[in-house]
Parts: sequence; structure tokens; C-alpha cells
Amino acid sequence: MSAVVELESVRKEYPGGVVAVRDVSLAVEAGEFVAVVGPSGSGKSTMLNLIGTLDRPSSGAVRIDGHAVGGLRDRQLSALRARRIGFVFQQFHLAPGQPALDNVADGLLYAGASRAQRRRRAEDALVRVGLADRLDHLPHELSGGEKQRVAIARAVVGEPAILLADEPTGNLDSASGAGVMQLLAELHHGGTTILVITHDRQIAESLPRRVSMRDGEVVSDDGVVATRAAVPR
Repeated sequence: MSAVVELESVRKEYPGGVVAVRDVSLAVEAGEFVAVVGPSGSGKSTMLNLIGTLDRPSSGAVRIDGHAVGGLRDRQLSALRARRIGFVFQQFHLAPGQPALDNVADGLLYAGASRAQRRRRAEDALVRVGLADRLDHLPHELSGGEKQRVAIARAVVGEPAILLADEPTGNLDSASGAGVMQLLAELHHGGTTILVITHDRQIAESLPRRVSMRDGEVVSDDGVVATRAAVPR
């Protein structure tokens, strides 16, 4: 296996001397399913922004899918995000006036595919997440769990090297949240590399590897490398 995420002595300091991430080193191999867990203010969301190339480190090195982030210009970072990183957030960020199919197809706007190709791949992604009968539904016609499934389909439609999920069950009831975690497990079982950022210890304990953060530092990493997670039953 090869590392798709590599952080070496990464530090992120904001104006005013606020240090959000302190000298973090971390490697995630292709095919892993990792929970990054910690309380609010622990630095886990800042680390997601660094891994997702949404922010640059103050010091240290970040490599994503073999690309050294520090040497890339903003346009190159945008291209890397569009092609190699999928994002799922607590908020669904769906365009309200567009059906599920077009919301997912928009995830391929920068992939150079034709509209017909984008829509065909979007349909395949929605089928993959169990929404074959919701292609033409607008966001307000979907449940919270279904909206998150649309968001996940949009994130994986471009077949990214890594999927970053930031509190993906945070706005869902327990049953819908369990369904989303089941879906992520199935996607991982199919080969997707996934990092889940969460404060929920129960979710973290259900995943093959857990990285715990506190006060901007990694305080534990069980380091278990599993190429496939068992799908919960």
C-alpha cells in the first residue's frame, strides 16, 4: 500500500498566536478507514482543512496522493481538490432548486466531462448510495439521511483518492446516522479511503483505526491498518 495522506511535523498557527495544530505527523494508507476524534477545539477540523488543502500549514509538510501541497499554487490546489479529494460535511450544501441528479453531476464540473457523461456518472453514484428512486427529487423532498446520501454521492462521483467526512451524522437522527455510517463502510469495503472527523466516541470506536486529538496534538493513534472494514450488520 502507499500513503495518500502524509503530514510531517505540521503546525498551524493563526494571527494572535492561536495554535490550532501542533507538530502533528500522520500517515494514512490507501484503503484505510480512519476516525479522527476529539472534543471541540481539539484541532481535528483544522487538520481536516489541512488534509483537504483548504488551508496551508504554518510549518511542516503536507502531501496528498503524492503531491507536496506546500509547493502548489492556488490553482493547482483547486485542481487537486477537484480530482483527488471528496468532501462530506455536517451541512449538506445541496443546491435547493436542483434535483439530486444535477446536484451530484455538479461534482464533475471541473472534470472535463460532457453534460451527458456527468449525468450518467451521477446516476451511477446515486444508485451506489441507494437512491435510484430519488434521481429527480429536489432537496426539500428528501429526508435528512437522503440528503446526506446525495452529498456522499457527489463527493465520490469523481472517484477521489480520499473521502473526508466532517461530522457526517451531526445533523441526523440516530437511525439516519447509522445508515450513513453503514453506507461509508460499504464504500470503504469497495475500496474508498475515508477519514471521518467526529467528536462521537461511539462512531470512532466502530472504525478500524482511531486517531485521538486534544489541544492541537495527536494524543493517541492505535495505528491499526485495515485494507477493508467489515460492514456493520
